[in-house]
Amino acid sequence: MPLFSLAFLLRAALSTLPVFLFLGALVLIDSYKLVRLRTVLFSIAAGALAAGVAYLANSGLLNAVAMDIKLFARYVSPVIEEVVKGLYVVYLIRRARVGFVVDAAIHGFAVGAGFAVIENIYYLNALPDVTIWTWVIRGFGTAVMHGGTTAIFGMISRTLYDRAESPRVRVFLPGLGIVIGLHSLFNHFLLPPLLSTVVLLLVLPGCMALVFQQSEKSTRHWLGAGFDSDQELLALIHSGQVAGTRVGRYLQALKTRFPGPVVVDMLCLLRLHVELSIRAKGVLMLRERGFRVSPDPNLRAKFDELRYLEKSISPTGMLAIAPFLHTSSRDLWQRNMLSEI
Repeated sequence: MPLFSLAFLLRAALSTLPVFLFLGALVLIDSYKLVRLRTVLFSIAAGALAAGVAYLANSGLLNAVAMDIKLFARYVSPVIEEVVKGLYVVYLIRRARVGFVVDAAIHGFAVGAGFAVIENIYYLNALPDVTIWTWVIRGFGTAVMHGGTTAIFGMISRTLYDRAESPRVRVFLPGLGIVIGLHSLFNHFLLPPLLSTVVLLLVLPGCMALVFQQSEKSTRHWLGAGFDSDQELLALIHSGQVAGTRVGRYLQALKTRFPGPVVVDMLCLLRLHVELSIRAKGVLMLRERGFRVSPDPNLRAKFDELRYLEKSISPTGMLAIAPFLHTSSRDLWQRNMLSEI
C-alpha cells in the first residue's frame, strides 16, 4: 500500500483518531483544568517512547525464549507493555506533577495514546493487506485499551499514594497488577474482536465519567476546607496573634534550639507556604468557574524568597518546622502548578 495513499490515510485515521478523541474528551470534562496542553503532549511523547522500548523488549525476549506467540501475547507482553507505560506515570506522581485522580487519569491515558499510535503505525506498515475492520478494531479497541489501562494505573496509584503514610515503590504494585490482568484478559480474545471493542467502548467511558465525578466532589471539598483554614492561619500571622496558637507555641519552643533570626525565618516560611497554598486553591476555584487566570508577576519573587528561606533555615531547621508546612504531595503539586502559570 503506497504511503499517504487514500487507503493508507483512512486506515491510519481509524487506528489513531479514536484514542485522541477520547483523550480530548477527558481533558474537556476536567472542570478544574488541572492538565496543561504542553504536559499532555509530553505524556503522549513518553508513551511513544515507551512503545519503542516495549517493541525492543518484546522482540528480544521472544527471540530468546521458545514460547508460542499467542501465549507470549497473553502472559508476557502485557507485563512488559504496562510496566514501560507506567514508568512515566510513576515519575509524574513521585515528582508531584499530578495532584488528583483526574489529572493522573488524563496523563495515564495520554501515555497510552502515544503508545497505541506508534504501535498502530508499525502494524500499518507490517500488515498492509488486512481488511479495514482490523483498523476499526485496533483504533476503537486496542488503542483505547492501551489508554484505558494506563489511566486506571494512574488513578489507582494516585489514590494509594495519597493514603500511604510514607509512599514507597510498593504503592504502585496493586495498580500495576490490575492493569496487567486487564491487558492479558483483553489479549485472550474471549469475545469476538468486534464485540470486545463494543463492550470496551460501552464500559470504559462510563467508568471514567464516574471516577471524574467522584474525584471532582473530593477536590471541591478539599478546596473549601483547605482554603478556609489557610485563610484563618494567614490572618493570624498578619495580625501578630499567632503566638497563642499551636503553631506559635511550637515556634516559641524552638527558640531554645535555634537562634532567634532563624525562628523568625521559620515564621516567614510558614507565611509564604500558606500564601502560595491560598493562591493555588484560588486558581483552581477560578478555573472551575470558567475564568482564565493571568500570570501573577509577584510569584517569581515569592519562589525566590521561598528558596532563600529554605537555605537560610538549614536542613535541621526545615525538619523541625516540617510538621506545619504544606509539604504533602498535593501541596507540592500546588507549587509546581503555580510555577507553570
